[in-house]
Amino acid sequence: MADVARLADVSMITVSRAIRTPDQVTDETRARIEAAMRQTGYVPDLVAASLASRRSRVVAVIVPTIGSSIFSDTIKGMADLLRSRGYQLIIGEGSYATEDSESVIAALLGRRPDGLILTGSQHPQRALRMIKGAGIPVVEMWELPPRPIDSAVGFNNRAAVREMAESLVRAGYRSIAFIGPAQGDRRAQQRRQGYADAMTRHGRPTVFLETPPPPSLMAHGASAIARLAVEHPEVDAACFTSDGLAAGALFECRRLGWDVPGRLALAGFGDFEVAAAASPTLTTVAVPRYRIGEEAARIILGRIDGEIGSGQVIDLGFDVVIREST
Repeated sequence: MADVARLADVSMITVSRAIRTPDQVTDETRARIEAAMRQTGYVPDLVAASLASRRSRVVAVIVPTIGSSIFSDTIKGMADLLRSRGYQLIIGEGSYATEDSESVIAALLGRRPDGLILTGSQHPQRALRMIKGAGIPVVEMWELPPRPIDSAVGFNNRAAVREMAESLVRAGYRSIAFIGPAQGDRRAQQRRQGYADAMTRHGRPTVFLETPPPPSLMAHGASAIARLAVEHPEVDAACFTSDGLAAGALFECRRLGWDVPGRLALAGFGDFEVAAAASPTLTTVAVPRYRIGEEAARIILGRIDGEIGSGQVIDLGFDVVIREST
């Protein structure tokens, strides 16, 4: 650090501040320090710094999967904000099985993060004991639990699909199916309940077609279409728990020569890039993926700095986006 300070013509305290709280150093000074660090090959000893300050300047996040892009925007949102405040993000993959997340939580808490961000609100009891025992700020995201561990940010999954299904009823579709996993994903189950709410309200029968446990693949959506044609030929519209499933179904419909939406209308969830790029474009539920991550990070930082208290529950809402597929 002394070598870096000498090359950048600043004090060692300024070098330390540029590493730990870069927003407190001018852009010009920080640029000189970063250039000196590159020249010397200096790597800050974050472990020693955390022992001295009792802060690791690391926030941990656990997502169910890194095998698809579903959570990438959310991770980007939190990483961008944390980086601007001198924090780094470490990511753990917990899978969709709550038992698997237990070992990941234990491993990440062993690194002494300053805060923890969890996907969803379903956690094993032992994991809950570990989380509460860690005594650090916690944010649950992508759901709005009635009793969060600490704070939460997300949207109402049940209401989102209820509104989507309502839009299909208003559009004149008579037999509407819901396609997605029945087990392993609490958020998918909430979306299924939203669909059932809409069907009950309008006196329509429910048609559930189960796909394999998550992560959901396009191939699962494609195979669902073959089953739908045999088991429920009367269905003229289908809601899917994700855009990936819906896109797979769309591609299969094209392969079979089915007109979409003439033979079958399709609606997804998430508003991923494939939804707008598909032909026909895919009706979907848009959720603020980047903002969820950004807001989760903002809450964590506010809790770390003592600027806000626990009990923050932030509903970022959703939008039903009607496109060509319906």
